[in-house]
Amino acid sequence: KKSEVSGVMAKADINPKSIHHAKKWSDDVENLYRFQQAGYRDEAEYKQVKQVDTVECWPETGFVKKLQRRDNTFYYYDKQRECEDKEVHKVKVYVY
Repeated sequence: KKSEVSGVMAKADINPKSIHHAKKWSDDVENLYRFQQAGYRDEAEYKQVKQVDTVECWPETGFVKKLQRRDNTFYYYDKQRECEDKEVHKVKVYVY
């Protein structure tokens, strides 16, 4: 399951129109949590900053597997959910 980020959007310097906090956990919220832990808004910003076309994901779950931070260290994530219920409200959902 791929996220709805078109190749065009990832290339351009796009700023979100609005932002809200996640109310309940979902696959998308899980991946946003992982990007935000690594210091990015979301997949679009990660691709833009790191100049990559794809993000490594677990084939079983579709969750992000590995992210490179801005200081070039790597974050590695499990196949299972990592964003606990008490963390969900901290996840920022950006609307473009």
